[in-house]
Amino acid sequence: MGFKVPVESGVGLFVHDIGPEDGKPILFIHGWPLNHGCFEYQYNQLPKAGYRCIGLDLRGFGQSDKPWYGYTYDQLADDLRVVIDTLGLNDVTLLGHSMGGAIAIRYMARHQGHQISQLALVAAAAPSFTQGPDYPFGMTKEEVDALIWQTYKDRPALLAKFADLFFEKPISPPFKQWFIGLGLAATGYSTAYTAVSLRDEALWDDLASIHVPTGIFHGKQDKICPFEFGEILHAMIYGSTFYPYQDSGHGLFYCDQDAFNADLSTFIEQNR
Repeated sequence: MGFKVPVESGVGLFVHDIGPEDGKPILFIHGWPLNHGCFEYQYNQLPKAGYRCIGLDLRGFGQSDKPWYGYTYDQLADDLRVVIDTLGLNDVTLLGHSMGGAIAIRYMARHQGHQISQLALVAAAAPSFTQGPDYPFGMTKEEVDALIWQTYKDRPALLAKFADLFFEKPISPPFKQWFIGLGLAATGYSTAYTAVSLRDEALWDDLASIHVPTGIFHGKQDKICPFEFGEILHAMIYGSTFYPYQDSGHGLFYCDQDAFNADLSTFIEQNR
């Protein structure tokens, strides 16, 4: 079932809600520059195990409204709060992939983990997506600037290159085109503005606000959010559980979908 939730005047977010209404809710937050559809291979299976899967398109992406403004981590986290309260969700597993993981971390800090009982960080773009002093991991700010420039000049070519980096295991040409289509459902400006947030925002101070069981799922071959991101998050989030995937890259929830779905279910059940 799909519908929109108003988060402010003139801005509604698209929500895909599938599975038993009384099932344990998992709220899926997609990464840059995709939408809720990237989790298709979770929606296919997890409701069979009794989970209520709620996929959200961030503002500017997928079927959500696409205002000119509001692409900071703070605003995107505030949007999550409105959706959670509007749907009356509680005991939520908040799952964020890539930039969605960064937004999930900001939500935990900014909204004190409101209604969240478990946190799943999947190839999260955190604690910082870009390199800095004593932090040689991830892209340089100049490399992200190049992504922003290409977003404005040739976004389809950018998405095609991104697809090649996203998956470590082979994908079919039709699947690649489907993946590119997810990105093209966004606007160019929302894609660019969220890349600015990826470039400039950091979450070091937010991590201390996480006080729920946290699973960290990360592919060792990740070319977008290096495996070191996951190792640092595991070290800094007290009591977290680390799920490494030896042969997967950034798209581990597709390339290792059976193992990932099983690990996610195990993590949730062991921490209920």
